[in-house]
Amino acid sequence: MIHKSVLLVESMEFLQPKRGSMYLDLTFGGGGHTEQLLKLSAPDGIVVAFDQDSKAIEIALKLKEIYKDRLIVIKENFSNCYSVVKEIGFDSFDGIIMDIGVASFQLDDAQRGFSFSKDGPLDMRMDKDNPLSAREIINNWSRQELEQIIRNYGQERFAKRIALKIEEKRAKAPIETTLELANIVKEAVPAYFYKKIHPATKTFQALRIAVNSELDSLKKGLNDAIKLLKPYSRLVVISFHSLEDKIVKDTFKNFSQQKILSILTKKPIVPSLQEINENPRSRSAKLRCAEKLEVTYD
Repeated sequence: MIHKSVLLVESMEFLQPKRGSMYLDLTFGGGGHTEQLLKLSAPDGIVVAFDQDSKAIEIALKLKEIYKDRLIVIKENFSNCYSVVKEIGFDSFDGIIMDIGVASFQLDDAQRGFSFSKDGPLDMRMDKDNPLSAREIINNWSRQELEQIIRNYGQERFAKRIALKIEEKRAKAPIETTLELANIVKEAVPAYFYKKIHPATKTFQALRIAVNSELDSLKKGLNDAIKLLKPYSRLVVISFHSLEDKIVKDTFKNFSQQKILSILTKKPIVPSLQEINENPRSRSAKLRCAEKLEVTYD
């Protein structure tokens, strides 16, 4: 397997891949879920895989060399999945998966700017064609806007102090790198408060969400995915922080009340202790699954 995906076994247990079926992976990432879907739906199951990240697309195209026409690769944000799959001639799928986390190759590449533990440019763009970077936000957005996104997207109680410190530092010189920003945040946050996580964790999360419009994309992507499900087929969504999980939970609840979905996970599925020990980045993952009822929704 080319990538160790989070909650892989549990995802497949819900999706129950079968030969001759069609699946949609809206977040190819490192390719672990897609590859497992292809293996379990052999010899003729098909997977359509989306990702907006060029590196992910490179990985997907290498996998396509193995699985040939059984894998269809699309470079696109999943928020546009409904119109894109319609354009290429697909109407519905036997199962859909969304893994909303940041891929390991994105975190491990300092030049992508996602990590506060490695020095690199303040970027954080999933799609390099996106004109908005973390550097633009940090250096050009108002203090009030910075405070708002850090508080709302990072759920950071010290958002005002952090925004003030950023404003103070950037008045002297532009803030250019991840470690520079991480140290600024560290200065602003009381040392006693953050013992289990790095003080910059929530600020970096907030910036990444803002740069990539992640929450708005998730809302639209979920709605599109539900439209593309066949009756009695399932949608699996794996999220990594409470803002994402709340959107998934509320969306499933809304469609359940409309008798469009049946929720299969009353409480989210979380990784086992063994998986967390083997892959510490999985510790915050939550999986929710719903099955579409025999209704038309498009």
